[in-house]
Amino acid sequence: MLPKIPIFGLSVPSYGLCALIGLAFASVMIYFSLKGRKDYSKTHLVFMILWAIGGALVGSRLVYMITRVDVFVFTAQKGINIFESFETFSEFITLILGGMVFYGGLLGALIAVKLYTMKAKVDFDVYADAFAPAIPLFHAFGRIGCLLGGCCYGIEASWGVPYTHIAHDGSEIIINRLPLPLIEACCNILIMAALLLLRRRGFKKGSILAFYFVFYAAVRFTDEFFRGDEIRGKLLGLSTSQWISIGVMIVGIYMLLNRYVLKNKDRFGYNVKKGEIPQGCAYHKYQGVIYPSELEKYKLLLEKPEAEFPSSTQQE
Repeated sequence: MLPKIPIFGLSVPSYGLCALIGLAFASVMIYFSLKGRKDYSKTHLVFMILWAIGGALVGSRLVYMITRVDVFVFTAQKGINIFESFETFSEFITLILGGMVFYGGLLGALIAVKLYTMKAKVDFDVYADAFAPAIPLFHAFGRIGCLLGGCCYGIEASWGVPYTHIAHDGSEIIINRLPLPLIEACCNILIMAALLLLRRRGFKKGSILAFYFVFYAAVRFTDEFFRGDEIRGKLLGLSTSQWISIGVMIVGIYMLLNRYVLKNKDRFGYNVKKGEIPQGCAYHKYQGVIYPSELEKYKLLLEKPEAEFPSSTQQE
């Protein structure tokens, strides 16, 4: 394992470095995939990325805290006063907030972006499809960071990656474990490729994010059975992440049904190709393409001079 990487004399956490590289690649992917498109605002994209980062940091810590219920129970049973000294309080905080859970980060980021789109009066579904393929790309780098950092490892196996563990007597033992972080990183790359292909097929807005929910939830629910780390959180035989996976899968399936089967299917419009504004839609400098079903909602916004009303499909 390589939990720290020396860079210019500094010891940089490998997970943080991989996450930063993943964020950079994901941002570049979003930029080039939307370059030349007139139905997106670059200003909104930058702010959404910043809001997503903040939401991910908060959400990942909070969900990790939920998985550490055992710490709260142990503290209460032993009657430990966490405010007895700064060292005790610091150790307690480290135990309950010293890690991150991806699902918490994902949900936190989505909530933050949703709040931003509501504040900015921007269509969340349209921008969500732009971000969706970048999420598994970022996550793949994060899982490489997990592999280097020695966390999120798999069960013991006759083959795999040797992990060093500290025994109860303080001695070090080496155990071969399933390289689950690397396996999940590969699955995320496959999910990214699938989403990019699906996005070219012209699905209704919001569908690509829904497909991501379904694909990743299936992968995560399965690989949780092969996790070997103890901090999982358990309820009725399933881990915290597996219960979240079930919920995410249900949400993804409902989103797809809502767009193609249920009575709300007409309000989600269609995918906009590069440089095009669909006939019958309006365009606003910051809002982007406004679909016919949303014209009344953005009536006041469209009265501003930045708005354009194409009589036919325009090419940029």
